[in-house]
Amino acid sequence: MKLTLISRIYCHLCHDMEVALAPLAAEFGVEIEVLDVDADPALEALYDELVPILLHEGSELCHYFLDTAKVRDYLSKIR
Repeated sequence: MKLTLISRIYCHLCHDMEVALAPLAAEFGVEIEVLDVDADPALEALYDELVPILLHEGSELCHYFLDTAKVRDYLSKIR
């Protein structure tokens, strides 16, 4: 399974979410794909002000801050 983190290089919230997500990814064996919102005009048009945003198959799990409980519950249900 793969989660997508829409991020930007100079965003401290993005970096914080990526670091906080690592233990959950390891716990559930999930791959994390990090996409730079500024490298893709389509992503920027969709998510510019929402980064960081965590997605699974296009569905938003959380943005700005990692909701650990929500993501853990979600991963437990779809595993």
